[in-house]
Amino acid sequence: MSVIDLLHKRISVRAFLDKPVTEQTVRDLLDTARWSPSGGNVQPWKVIVVSGAARDAVIQEAAVALQRNPQGEAGEYPIYPSGLQEPYRSRRAQMGEDMYALMGISREDKAARMQALQRNFQFFGAPVGVFMVIDRAMGHGQWAHMGMFMQSFALAAEEQGLATCMQEAWAMVRDTLHAHFQLPAEEMVYCGIALGYADPEAAVNGLRTARAPVEAFAEFRGF
Repeated sequence: MSVIDLLHKRISVRAFLDKPVTEQTVRDLLDTARWSPSGGNVQPWKVIVVSGAARDAVIQEAAVALQRNPQGEAGEYPIYPSGLQEPYRSRRAQMGEDMYALMGISREDKAARMQALQRNFQFFGAPVGVFMVIDRAMGHGQWAHMGMFMQSFALAAEEQGLATCMQEAWAMVRDTLHAHFQLPAEEMVYCGIALGYADPEAAVNGLRTARAPVEAFAEFRGF
């Protein structure tokens, strides 16, 4: 499958099969992703992979933290900037409405929407969770480089018949994760990635978000 095909095929999967992924498979994906671009060859990424009992322990820690503070833990680097402007606000809202519609959850059903949100912190049933960690001293450029690593990882997984979901929701329990993984003070968790095999019967996996056309975001000069 070509890179173009993989880019068109990849989606954020939010329902996974109860089918294991081997450690060697994850190692192979990381071995591919490590060749991602990195300015100055800094390679700012660090990865923590959890499965089995280690995955279950993270899920339990997150559940306790969110029961204590349902709004999440305050900290640096919020998931979205405050006062998100147009057209970004509408894009985000439309994605949410489309997703809940596929799941049969109405706008008024706040309890069901909260339950759907909680699935983030169970990796949507995926057998493997991948946490991206970065040094707080890194700048915006290095965060972008880590994003390229994540994209490479996701495309490599897609090629192997696996599915992923980039999960910035884990930022809501960033302090809890920092303590759980016993990270040094200078390191922080950016996000999680759910990894596994997509459930083809799950309606939510039918979500295909719209993308703005090239004319909406690109300017061409000097041609």
